[in-house]
Amino acid sequence: MKKWIFALNERLLDYYGIIAFFLLWEMAPRLGLADPQFIPPFSKVIQAEWKLLANGELFIHIAVSMQRVLIGMAFAMVIAVPLGFILGGWFPRVAKFFDPLFSILGQINAFSLFPIFILFFGIGESAKIVIIFWSSIWAILFATIAGVQHVEPMYIKSARSMGANGATIFFKVILPGAAPSIFTGIRMGSTIAFLMLIAAEMIGASKGLGWLIHNSTINYQMARLFAATITIALLGAGMNFFIHWIEGNVVDWKDEADLNP
Repeated sequence: MKKWIFALNERLLDYYGIIAFFLLWEMAPRLGLADPQFIPPFSKVIQAEWKLLANGELFIHIAVSMQRVLIGMAFAMVIAVPLGFILGGWFPRVAKFFDPLFSILGQINAFSLFPIFILFFGIGESAKIVIIFWSSIWAILFATIAGVQHVEPMYIKSARSMGANGATIFFKVILPGAAPSIFTGIRMGSTIAFLMLIAAEMIGASKGLGWLIHNSTINYQMARLFAATITIALLGAGMNFFIHWIEGNVVDWKDEADLNP
């Protein structure tokens, strides 16, 4: 019995902090430690979440938000990954030359560029997608360049000595070697994209989780606000897990290396 309790405790150890957080969230408004008008009990947030699910409203907002995130991320990957290979592999001096500029651009928060995005793209879908694109492209680009530049040169020399051509070296050596770093950049980009989703959907939107948060704030529907916030957090975590799962199935050589040290 003690062994069973010990094993259960070990499995739940990582979740005790989460459980304690939600218990505090539930009890603080009820004990007067927090204003329930602004921070409703967690049970009321769950009720609001269920209501949004039951009437189908939440699914509409999720679909719209996911479409914007996926399109923005797709554009970022299509540009950042090939550009990262070109700069990191074929033109490292060019990459070094542009590194200060890229670093500055990567530090510019999309919030500060809202007026420019609206000026060029209006307040429609294009502006929202560009905001997500800008927010995620830099992490993917930097990770791709770093991944290519950190491929072991000895592997490339060995492949050349065996008569491998450029295409073989790229697909058999450089791409597999840079893949872990690229996937790390994609995961970081997706995390930033979901953070910026709320702000992006406050610009002329009528649907989406960011719009739901903004609308709930205006109408003081705080339970709906927290329900939408939790949904975005779960979607971001799900996206991160999905990318990690793809990496585990694509970059299988890491497992083989671990099994054969």
